[in-house]
Amino acid sequence: MRERARRRRRGQEAGAGAAGPGIVADRLPQLDWRAVVNSYRPVDILDEDAIERIHDASMTILEEIGMDFLSEEAREIAAKAGADVRPGSERVRFDRNLIAELIAKAPSRFDFHARNPAHDLALGDGRLIFCMVASAPNASDLEGGRRRGNFADYQDFLRLSQQLNICHLNGGYPVEPIDLPHRTRHLDALHAAATLTDKPFHAYSLGRERIRDGIEIARLARGIDAEQLKREPSLFTIINTNSPLKLDIPMALGIIEMARMNQIVVITPFTLSGAMAPVTLAGAIAQQNAEALAGIAFAQMVNPGAPCVYGGFTSNVDMKSGAPAFGTPEYARAAQIGGQLARRYGLPFRSSNVNASNAPDVQSAYESEMAVWGAVTGGCNMMMHALGWLEGGLCASFEKVMIDAEILQMMAEYLRPIEVNDDTLGLEAIRDVGPGGHFFGTAHTLARYDRAFYAPMLSDWRNFETWQEAGAEDATTRAHRLYKAHLAEYEAPPMDAAVRESLDAFVARRKEEGGAPAD
Repeated sequence: MRERARRRRRGQEAGAGAAGPGIVADRLPQLDWRAVVNSYRPVDILDEDAIERIHDASMTILEEIGMDFLSEEAREIAAKAGADVRPGSERVRFDRNLIAELIAKAPSRFDFHARNPAHDLALGDGRLIFCMVASAPNASDLEGGRRRGNFADYQDFLRLSQQLNICHLNGGYPVEPIDLPHRTRHLDALHAAATLTDKPFHAYSLGRERIRDGIEIARLARGIDAEQLKREPSLFTIINTNSPLKLDIPMALGIIEMARMNQIVVITPFTLSGAMAPVTLAGAIAQQNAEALAGIAFAQMVNPGAPCVYGGFTSNVDMKSGAPAFGTPEYARAAQIGGQLARRYGLPFRSSNVNASNAPDVQSAYESEMAVWGAVTGGCNMMMHALGWLEGGLCASFEKVMIDAEILQMMAEYLRPIEVNDDTLGLEAIRDVGPGGHFFGTAHTLARYDRAFYAPMLSDWRNFETWQEAGAEDATTRAHRLYKAHLAEYEAPPMDAAVRESLDAFVARRKEEGGAPAD
């Protein structure tokens, strides 16, 4: 145990900004845990007039067309708050002034509390947090191939999320543990998330019982009472509207339960241009905006001031096959425009790191780079599926987790402000070296030797001959080896014995009661 901890500390120390020619076999180079702050201004690719035209179109959609709310309880709440709900109809229409009044109640910044306070997060104000992949039905790695989601892989993804400092939270089940009974699956899955990691996590809004269980598990894991939970959001949920223009019953109930307890609701329409939204980017974004604002407004109807995030997930489809495309220019521009709209309303913004590749290959990397740059330049605050997404979301890849960790660590370093002062300008070093010399041995260089440049996890900077002599290992093979090494170093984060006992007892009791109703 001590030797494992010693090796882990040694790896973290070696990776905290150290320079080097690639991976050292027994070390796990990575950045220290830290909040990532985007120090650069977001890119506004549309002018103010264009943004206002999209806003106006969204308001027209909500006023004249409306959205179907399938939950009677949700329609009653909306009607009481002033929305237009007509007898015998599921359609809900919103006056634009009502939307503006409700959206103004949502906070522009809030904290997200973990059971380990060192892993608390902030949403808004230029902060950027990265989530593990979520909701994939399959898992894969080079050794075991592609396989159906299972609890063993699910747990290993959680362990990996705990090990990787660049992974700030779990955004759902990294892979669906299909081998667990459906009615109690959420209990085992959330128990694992609360015990195998000490970072914040997510619960699915799949009916009232499941989300209530998730809220209670988040409360018990932190060892706090319900009132403190309401003051300190400790759980989040993703609410996907059924595009076009529909909010189903489980999602509506999820908003109601989460907002009542003042937990975080991320409203994310899934608008694919040409399929569930107009084929034009402007039209798809207008529909995305209408659906997102309707969901956030509804959360404010339930509990004014409830923490909400504006989610964007607009992309295009392959018009020959109908298959979703990700990491495309359209996806990147949709993320940037979504960020502009979120800033217009003073809301934190959610985007994603996505790709449509079927393997952790160069396509997966360049599409992810496109998606990440679109999200970052769009002012994203929460990046879902930041590590491990493959096959358009149908597979969680262990190697892709490591490839994405490299991309995100490089992005985190890129976003760090550049210091320009007498020390960093290095004039004395330049005087000492003079014309024709070199800087390897100067005091200025040696003082910064271990933190001069970003230390890569997957890059190999040796020349071809040395690389070939060492086994000619490519990045995907190194990613496989490195993820295995991280899992070998894993130790469960400590949890107070009394807290663990109460958490275990709750899960056991709910499983004995049968869990959630059968669908």
